[in-house]
Amino acid sequence: MNRVPIIKIDDKLIATVLGDLSDHDALQLQDDLGSMIEQTGAVGVLLDLTIVDIVDSFLGRLINDVVVTSRLLGAETVIVGIQPAVAMTLVELGLEFTGISTALTMDKGRRKVNELIAASRTGPKRGR
Repeated sequence: MNRVPIIKIDDKLIATVLGDLSDHDALQLQDDLGSMIEQTGAVGVLLDLTIVDIVDSFLGRLINDVVVTSRLLGAETVIVGIQPAVAMTLVELGLEFTGISTALTMDKGRRKVNELIAASRTGPKRGR
């Protein structure tokens, strides 16, 4: 069973983690998401962690890697639904998600990823 189904809606991918991930499942997510971004040309990713109750340092680093990989492939990413206990664990592990966008709900995540996509399309103004 795929623990992280990935669906495409318009030019975005939504990856919903269906429970706590094993290391193997987490690595599979990274591979699958990268492949789907490449195949579909998605410009946005919502990574839904609402159901995830437990993370360890490996999974925390891998979540960061998923976001960085997605960005390198041209897709802005927002992590949605991090539970308070998961957030505290990530902080206790010393993991900082510098430059990574998060949102509490899927609706807020959708709006945030649209803002990031719009900003990336306009890019920084040069020569002013």
